Amino acid sequence: MADDSDDPTVPVICAECETETEIALDDVAEAVDRHNDRLHDGDAVAQVDPALADQVRDLVAEDLGLFDDTAQD
Repeated sequence: MADDSDDPTVPVICAECETETEIALDDVAEAVDRHNDRLHDGDAVAQVDPALADQVRDLVAEDLGLFDDTAQD
């Protein structure tokens, strides 16, 4: 049996509930949606930690070459 502690987790925060939890990567979208539906009438209150989301966005942009200094004509 595999050790679940090796599965990557993502920090999810809810400012309104004043909670932060680690959710398995595969379950993040469903868990956030379920929390927001159940506790916040579907409003997007709980979310992936914004600092992590920013890091992921920057890594993707860098990988796509969006940070290149060369001008495109």
